[in-house]
Amino acid sequence: MDQDNNERMLQIFRESGALLEGHFLLTSGRHSAEYMQCAQVLQYPHLAAELGEHLARSWQGKGIETVIGPAMGGVLVAHEVGKALGVRSLFTERENGVMRLRRSFQLAPGEKVLVVEDVITTGGSVKEVLAVVQEAGAVPLGVGVLVDRSGGKVDFGVPLTSLLRLEIASYEPADCPLCQQGIPWIKPGSRTSKAQS
Repeated sequence: MDQDNNERMLQIFRESGALLEGHFLLTSGRHSAEYMQCAQVLQYPHLAAELGEHLARSWQGKGIETVIGPAMGGVLVAHEVGKALGVRSLFTERENGVMRLRRSFQLAPGEKVLVVEDVITTGGSVKEVLAVVQEAGAVPLGVGVLVDRSGGKVDFGVPLTSLLRLEIASYEPADCPLCQQGIPWIKPGSRTSKAQS
């Protein structure tokens, strides 16, 4: 992505209030002083469309037949990228703790698929979706994310593209300086919080 586009992406995320500061419990179980809440961007259809179009550009002409993402974060991303590519979009959901295709969604053997997500840190949800795609006999051609905060540590075994790469420090709970300061954490997207003793 060129510098002008990168600046535009940063502007979109900043102006929408998507970058939060505090003490957060991440989906991965790690803690962080910053959190990227992509729902703050995706609540605006014109911005969601713009992000989807930018992400889709890397995958045009690659033969993608379906875009799929995990609920909740990947649902709107898959929709907007699918719209930009002119293909269908699906999402997976957890059922009894296992990522699955539900709602009569199906993938055909050999179907060429792009897996998308809003933000990755450890890439756990994306790996689960990739497993669903492969179990169906479909072919994952790549992964596209709005924000990559993995620090380059995640390898999905397929090409990865992102609109933004952010270096946001995260910590194991035992090593978290915010916990050591007694600052309560919150779990973004919920009202769950925990005071540290």
